[in-house]
Amino acid sequence: MSSLSRELVFLILQFLEEEKFKETVHKLEQESGFFFNMKHFEDAVLSGEWEEVEKYLSGFTKVDDNRYSMKIFFEIRKQKYLEALDKKDRPKAVDILVKDLKVFAAFNEELFKEITQLLTLDNFRENEQLSKYGDTKSARAVMLSELKKLIEANPLFREKLPFPTLKNSRLRTLINQSLNWQHQLCKNPRSNPDIKTLFYDHSCSQPNGARVASPAPPVMSVMPKQGGFPQLAPHAVGGVITPFQTQATPLTTPLAGWMANASTATPMTHSAVSGGPLGLAAPPSSAALLKRPLTPSSNPPVDYHSADSDHVIKRSRPMGLPEEVAIPTAYLPVGYSGIPRSQYNMDELPKNVAVTLNQGSSVMSMDFHPSQPTLLLVGTNVGDIAVWEVSSREKLAHRNFKVWNLSACSTILQSTLVKDPAISVNRVLWSPDGNKFGVAYSKHIVHLYNYDGRDDPLQHLEIDAHTGGVNDIAFSQPHKQLYIVTCGDDKTIKVWDAITGVVQYTYEGHEASVCSICPHSKENIHFIFSTSLDGKIKAWLYDNGGSKVDYTAPGQWCTTMAYSADGMRLFSCGINKEGESYIVEWNESEGSVKRTYTGFRKRPMGVVQFDTTKNRFLAAGDDFVVKFWDMDITNPLTSTDADGGLSASPRIRFNKIGSLLAVSTGDNCIKVLANAEGFQLLRSFESRLYNVSRSVSEAKAPTLNSLGTVSTIPGISVSIADRNNLAAPITGLQNGDSRGIADVKPRIIDEAVDKSKLWKLAEINEPSQCCSLRLPDNLLAVKVARLIYTNSGQAILALASNAVHKLWKWQKTDRNATVKASASVTPQIWQPTSGILMTNEFSDTNPEEAIHCFALSKNDSYVMSASGGKISLFNMMTFKTMTTFMPPPPTATFLAFHPQDNNIIAIGMDDSSIQIYNVRVDEVKSKLRGHQKKITGLAFSNVLNVLVSSGADAQLCVWGMDTWEKQGSKLLQIPPGRLSGPHAETKVQFHQDQVQILVVHESQLAIYEATKLECLKQWLPRDVLVTHATYSCDSQMIYASFTDGSVSVFTPMLRLRCRIAPAAFLKVPSSSTAYPVVIAAHPTEPNQLALGLTDGGVLVLEPLDSEGKWGSAPPPENGVGPSSSPSQPAGNPNTDQPSR
Repeated sequence: MSSLSRELVFLILQFLEEEKFKETVHKLEQESGFFFNMKHFEDAVLSGEWEEVEKYLSGFTKVDDNRYSMKIFFEIRKQKYLEALDKKDRPKAVDILVKDLKVFAAFNEELFKEITQLLTLDNFRENEQLSKYGDTKSARAVMLSELKKLIEANPLFREKLPFPTLKNSRLRTLINQSLNWQHQLCKNPRSNPDIKTLFYDHSCSQPNGARVASPAPPVMSVMPKQGGFPQLAPHAVGGVITPFQTQATPLTTPLAGWMANASTATPMTHSAVSGGPLGLAAPPSSAALLKRPLTPSSNPPVDYHSADSDHVIKRSRPMGLPEEVAIPTAYLPVGYSGIPRSQYNMDELPKNVAVTLNQGSSVMSMDFHPSQPTLLLVGTNVGDIAVWEVSSREKLAHRNFKVWNLSACSTILQSTLVKDPAISVNRVLWSPDGNKFGVAYSKHIVHLYNYDGRDDPLQHLEIDAHTGGVNDIAFSQPHKQLYIVTCGDDKTIKVWDAITGVVQYTYEGHEASVCSICPHSKENIHFIFSTSLDGKIKAWLYDNGGSKVDYTAPGQWCTTMAYSADGMRLFSCGINKEGESYIVEWNESEGSVKRTYTGFRKRPMGVVQFDTTKNRFLAAGDDFVVKFWDMDITNPLTSTDADGGLSASPRIRFNKIGSLLAVSTGDNCIKVLANAEGFQLLRSFESRLYNVSRSVSEAKAPTLNSLGTVSTIPGISVSIADRNNLAAPITGLQNGDSRGIADVKPRIIDEAVDKSKLWKLAEINEPSQCCSLRLPDNLLAVKVARLIYTNSGQAILALASNAVHKLWKWQKTDRNATVKASASVTPQIWQPTSGILMTNEFSDTNPEEAIHCFALSKNDSYVMSASGGKISLFNMMTFKTMTTFMPPPPTATFLAFHPQDNNIIAIGMDDSSIQIYNVRVDEVKSKLRGHQKKITGLAFSNVLNVLVSSGADAQLCVWGMDTWEKQGSKLLQIPPGRLSGPHAETKVQFHQDQVQILVVHESQLAIYEATKLECLKQWLPRDVLVTHATYSCDSQMIYASFTDGSVSVFTPMLRLRCRIAPAAFLKVPSSSTAYPVVIAAHPTEPNQLALGLTDGGVLVLEPLDSEGKWGSAPPPENGVGPSSSPSQPAGNPNTDQPSR
């Protein structure tokens, strides 16, 4: 908002205060965010009006804006929580804990656990830190004193605490001055004018009594309206001082040739003023004279192409936002001036679903390869990246996030990862030549990989780039040198050498997190646009000078700018604080908005996803659909829901030729839409891959010709070479060169053939072939019944068959700075100073014969457990029993927390029922019946909104979570001749996609589709029984244990990839008859697992650092297609298993 408009708000605030409109005054203070009324804030705090306190604060800051804001909100919510405890209002305290305080667990998990423990105390003053807490009144006063210090120190409140010094009734004075001036202009002024309205300009009546009709419109229409880029300070124009104008900085660089200095312009009184190019200038404002480009008259207009024309810009999600704004430049429109618009048809739009890829976690960013049109790079919310071959649905490469060299990282990053190891991908991007790709993460890090088509990308650079999140990454080539450009939460932009990783330039000047960057060049001037969360747009040259321009974008919040591929058209998109999305095209010559595209739904905090293609179409993900526009028409042409299942603002990405469109879904998948050209492209790839598989068996041995090149018989091709061959006509279209990529840059050939011939099952038979650690144990060693990692990944909890729990915690050391569970560092078996053990109640029967079960809360604060007796709730910090409930009969046999409410528990019983129990009110809400024997497994799906149960009757049942009605059931397909044992259990676990489910029975492993209970794949062991199995944390592997002591590692569709013999980890002679009965997967390290043994031991297993993973995935079945596709009919066992 301009400075005069801001001052007008202060005048209105003074007027409302004088007129005693108290509520309206504070509402305007909060909505404008210009003045923080400390007196009003103090009154609200001291009176305990917590809703008003937070509502008022929300106009000035949010919880996660900075550490001061976080502390302010935390102190307020903590006080509210303590007051509820002091009043013995436990339900209210729990509600505050879950709804208000839980948000801080992500920033300080230990503190949240300590706050949670207060619920277990009769008087929270027993806590040493709260022992001096007085009564409510004094506590509020103490807190208020602290809050005032935090507010005064918070930079967001700078210049918002003092109210400007004004004379009384300043607004009335201005109005009177205006009326006096109007009266002086009257043709027939009267000595005592009768002014009855302010809605129109004043005019005295004519002598005969008739009034002169005022031609002026209402005063609100006369007031200058703010333009797209409002100015903040006065400057001289032709010697005259005019308000609302920016100071034009004279440029000594060549940039001055196309970015004008407006100081020589002549003043204009008309509100419509032509402006300079939005490139580094501002659009017109009704009260401003803006910069104009200077184009030498002697030079004809020339189309200048960007050195970064292949750069694809897509903003990352800013702090606090669930979605991202995406604006790639490689496909931004170029005018089709010579083609009538009637010549295109809607079939050119890719609207039909051709392929669905199961990514397994929420997609945050995507980018198609610049020359291989079916190669898709993906980054997700859990930090992993993947490269997909869309045509074959094959995941060619997959990497989980891991710091490559922790010792080289800043102490701030190390501390951040210890407190909260969770990390997300903000942006993935191919380099212009497609030989590298960059990944920007939500915490500090940028990774740069080399990728030449092999399965595994090669690590090239790891850069600790920014403090906080790295919000965007781009490639740039000024002077033919490849640079990486990044921006982040630390308000800076940095330019790095893409070869050495050395920082070349650091730009400072933004006052908020920098959301996005857009490198570009014009008239041989290379520069970088940057946009920040406060709506500011700045531009930088590749030098050490400051910002060349400083503007405010329309919407004034979350904005991204991008040029078209030819560098001649400029676009921006974003969202304002009211949740209104916008996409506009700018008129560069006028510096004004050329057109604004309509059709968006207003949805608070939803950021539109944006892309363009074929130089004429624009697409945006909005309101659970993809909407399409003609670039020259503001109204939408059409839309598609991609057969349903899209997220609210799906991420979208066109390939470079516009034939494919990748769209993210709400169930962690990617749908690839295609037009006719796209379907033909995919079929062409499938045909070539089929020829590979058919030709492998016919291939003759390669021969070496006289030139030293390897040749094979005609007709044999491979996937990498095929991709290059198919890219050839595309390359010709792009740069006029008819040579294929393979001609320009030779690639490795016969890779698919070699893979199918050379792949070998990884066999680990010796201790030296893996890392294993048996956890220390000074307690009675009895068979492990249940085993789980804590959600933080820093501890392992076991429940032994004598009903005793054991907890191992890893400590921070030089070798383990992240405090994560590791096979290379020995943890401590943890006990509180009281020496008590967490021991379940059990009935008169032998506890070793009981059914044991437990479930861990999401914040690791407490565990719910049973061993044939009552269900116990234990405090994980003190090991104290918080409560017991549900005495038998019936006896609890399985426990599962509701995914959306920790107070709701599904409890499987030995009488075959399932009870839906509300802990808070101590009430069974529903009792589900459908099994014939005891319940042995329960799993919730948030995506499908169902509960899947399994029982000793080898039956699966599906229950709707809304009504708890049974939706279906199916018996497991037990192979002929294999009778299920009397104690056989059936376990179930959902894949990360929350759709497929892993079913574990002693006779088999199976993958089912949960809604229809359709068996997609079944795997049968030979001569042994399955004891347990679980997905890895990323669902890309399945770990299974067997009665012969071995452990096998499978692909998600049960293709065996690695077998670990018992001799590799059972090193103690007395353990020769021991074998694993339970298996657990680390929550963030996909290659780490833990085993619970029959002799009471607990082991942690990891692959060697030199290997990094458990073998490699087998080649696709039948030589083509994804390894995860169902291929084996149920009941027909696989043949790829080793004999046992």
